[in-house]
Amino acid sequence: MLELSREKKNRLINEIQGFFYNEREEEIGIIAAERVLDFFLEELGTLVYNKALDDSRLWFAEKLENIEIDYDLLYKNSDSKR
Repeated sequence: MLELSREKKNRLINEIQGFFYNEREEEIGIIAAERVLDFFLEELGTLVYNKALDDSRLWFAEKLENIEIDYDLLYKNSDSKR
């Protein structure tokens, strides 16, 4: 599970409490908000992590393709000068 700094965790707990109050007009305590946070980190953490890996793989593949094209262009230009 993702480890958060105490400051980040407290900020998220406050956000969760605010969400429950604004959306449901329900006040929840720190412990309940922390349990909600832990639940979502456990349930969504892996999905978000894997999606980030997929996105970065696509980004790197595109950059690698561009590098290969640039290399090929340099090679062909070098070849034509002979």
